[in-house]
Amino acid sequence: MTFVVTENCIKCKFTDCVDVCPVDCFREGPNFLVIDPDECIDCTLCEPECPANAIFAEDELPAEQEMFIQLNAELSKQWPVITEVKSPLPDAEEWNGKTGKIDLLEK
Repeated sequence: MTFVVTENCIKCKFTDCVDVCPVDCFREGPNFLVIDPDECIDCTLCEPECPANAIFAEDELPAEQEMFIQLNAELSKQWPVITEVKSPLPDAEEWNGKTGKIDLLEK
């Protein structure tokens, strides 16, 4: 099992989760973070740190978010590691909680 970043991270990109990760498994894209499933050790530390509640254990993903398992795996091979907390995107609070953001994902 691994943890997965889901749709609510899109256009928010809070990085509180990065700060607690002991193995640097987060990767950063333009407006989204992903978890590298090959690096994640299932420590559970990141999930409660996410202000957008966008991180789930793979086996607890809501059905409509299952596509993010493959998306995290795919994008984690392309994007660079992020190890330090950064400011969220400028309008993160406005986007937090909105649905239907998959088309806004910048790869």
